[in-house]
Amino acid sequence: MSEIPADLRYLPSHEWARKNLDGTVTVGITDHAQANLGDLVYVELPAVGEQLRARAECALVESVKAASDIFAPLSGAVVEVNEALEDQPELINSAPYADGWLFRVQPADLTELDDALDADGYAAEV
Repeated sequence: MSEIPADLRYLPSHEWARKNLDGTVTVGITDHAQANLGDLVYVELPAVGEQLRARAECALVESVKAASDIFAPLSGAVVEVNEALEDQPELINSAPYADGWLFRVQPADLTELDDALDADGYAAEV
């Protein structure tokens, strides 16, 4: 069974979102997603300053098996990207909820996360 932290919100498309103390939201892909993709070899992240729309494509991850679009869990401006992934995309495989995060967003409307799944809801999906 995949790891599903209880403090995160999830999309059915396998992205997770963590509310940070500074008001930003960190986004990544789930343990389930990285396991199904296999060894990640490339990550294309949104640009800092880019405006994201909730549930719209915003990034891409590629593995030895497949490429997968990443969807924004909420609308807002990208304030930081995980630059370590440029040289080490495998961080997503080894630590999808820690060092393998993708980007941080300053949300336009934090209540958009209310529509995302909690851990139990996500576990029922996978």
